Amino acid sequence: MSRIAAFFDLDKTVIAKSSTLAFSRPFFQEGLINRRAVLKSAYAQFVFMLAGADADQMDRMRAHITALAAGWDVEQIRGIVNETLHDIVDPLVYKEATQLIADHKAEGHDVVIVSASGEELVAPIAQMIGADHSVGTRMVVQNGRYSGAIDFYCAADNKAVAIKQLAAEHGYDLAKSYAYSDSITDLPMLEVVGHPTAVNPDRGLRRTAALKDWPVLHFSDPVSLRGRIPTPSGKAVAVTAIGLGAVAAGAAWYGLRRKRGRD
Repeated sequence: MSRIAAFFDLDKTVIAKSSTLAFSRPFFQEGLINRRAVLKSAYAQFVFMLAGADADQMDRMRAHITALAAGWDVEQIRGIVNETLHDIVDPLVYKEATQLIADHKAEGHDVVIVSASGEELVAPIAQMIGADHSVGTRMVVQNGRYSGAIDFYCAADNKAVAIKQLAAEHGYDLAKSYAYSDSITDLPMLEVVGHPTAVNPDRGLRRTAALKDWPVLHFSDPVSLRGRIPTPSGKAVAVTAIGLGAVAAGAAWYGLRRKRGRD
């Protein structure tokens, strides 16, 4: 028998902020980024929450991230994430998302997180919220450190590629599966399944969802997982930045905007 999966984007779909930018403080405390980068990441978080990021901005941030992360020790990054995960991410998880995940699991569906954030962040967050599988951006590692190159950028069309690979590996029937995201850049991810849903959609996705008559959900209530154990609602709800610990992801976008303003 074929299986059914529910694929969730992460940022602004399951959690209320950018997962990568959220880790700016512990990365600063460990000396990986400077104070200026922290301030820029805070500004980028603000912009991200207001308008999201389009494809061009994501590409610019990706280029900045690869340069920023070059030389970082992989185990140090994983250690920082594991030590600070619950304090940073736990309060950001949408209550509505935990309920939706619980409903899918009650129906016997696999829950999969598919995010452009680095897999070092995505995997532990996915485990924390009870997902069965996860896919994130993979960076090239040489001698235990990030080389500054990307092996697989889990964004845009590549999200659909990752979902198809998971479907082949686990026997998912994509025509019966679900996908949730907030961004028009995730259109390929939404179109590859039979049941796409826009969550907190940006302007582009809101317009597309209206044209395609897709359901639209609005999540607005972050709540600590420690204080909430979701229970299935009794019905299946048919209705979800950018690279590894580059928490200053928005610095590239911000810097380019400032540079253009000076030119």
